[in-house]
Amino acid sequence: MDRPPEKYGNETGEFRKEVGRKEARRLKARKRGEHSVWFGLGMFGIIGWSIAVPTLLGIALGIWLDRRWTDRISWTLTLMITGVIVGCINAWFWVSRERKDMEEEINE
Repeated sequence: MDRPPEKYGNETGEFRKEVGRKEARRLKARKRGEHSVWFGLGMFGIIGWSIAVPTLLGIALGIWLDRRWTDRISWTLTLMITGVIVGCINAWFWVSRERKDMEEEINE
C-alpha cells in the first residue's frame, strides 16, 4: 500500500457515497418501471395531440365565425394558425417540464 491511510479512507468514503447514489437511482428506476419503445411512441402521441387539439378547435371556431359573419378576414385560417401556435407553445412547455423532471431524477 503506497497510499497514506487518510487518502485511502477518503476514497473509500467517496466510493460508498457513489455506490449509495447509484443504488438509490436504480431502486427509483425499478419503482418507476422500465420505459419501453411504446412509452416513447406514447410521448410522441401526447405531443402530437397537444398540437392537434388546439388547431382543430381553432378551425372549428373559425368555420363557425366564417358562417356567421362574412368578412374579408378568413377566421378559419387565422384561428388555425393561432391554434398551431398555441399547441406548439403547449407542447414546448410540456417537453421542458418533462426534461426538467428527468434532470432532477438524474441529479438525485
